[in-house]
Amino acid sequence: MSDELIESVKGRFLLAMPGLPDPNFSQTVTCMCEHNESGALGFIVNKVHPLLTGRELFEDLNIDCNASVDKLNIYLGGPVQPSGVFVLHGPPFAWNESLKVNDWLHLSNSRDILEAIAVQEGPKSFMIILGCAGWGPLQLDNELHDSAWLTCDLSKDLLFSTKPDVKYERAMMLIY
Repeated sequence: MSDELIESVKGRFLLAMPGLPDPNFSQTVTCMCEHNESGALGFIVNKVHPLLTGRELFEDLNIDCNASVDKLNIYLGGPVQPSGVFVLHGPPFAWNESLKVNDWLHLSNSRDILEAIAVQEGPKSFMIILGCAGWGPLQLDNELHDSAWLTCDLSKDLLFSTKPDVKYERAMMLIY
C-alpha cells in the first residue's frame, strides 16, 4: 500500500477495469469531481435508475415541474449517500452550492438548480444523479496503484450526449 497521493484524477473519467469484481462498479464510467489528500469523490455516469422518472423525483422533493421532466434519465451515481441528489452540469454556474470540476463542468446539489431544471430554466447540459462514489484518504490512490482502474480525459460529448449503454465502450476508446 502506498502512503502518498499519486497524480490527482479530478476532472477525469475513471473506468472500471474489465472484470472488476465489485458489482457497484462493473463496467462503469465515473466522472471524478474531487481527488486530494482527504479522499476522492466521483459519480457513475452510465447507470440509469431503472424505475425512477424525473417527474417522480421532483414530486418526491415537492418541486413543481413541467412535462419536460417526464423523459429525464435519473442516474445511479454510486453506493454512497444513495438518497443524495446531485447535478453534474455545464453553464451557467451561479447556483447556491457548486463545485468547479473544470472550466466547462460543475457539480451542484442545491435546491435552486433542481427547481430551475424542473421548469426548463436550468443549464442546457446536465445530469441528475442519486448517490455518489467516495474513497477515503489514499484509498483510490492505492486502487489506481493496483491497476483496478483506467483513466481518460473527460469528454463533454460522452458525458452529456452519449447514450448511457455505450458510454463505457466509448470511454475505453478515449484511452488510446
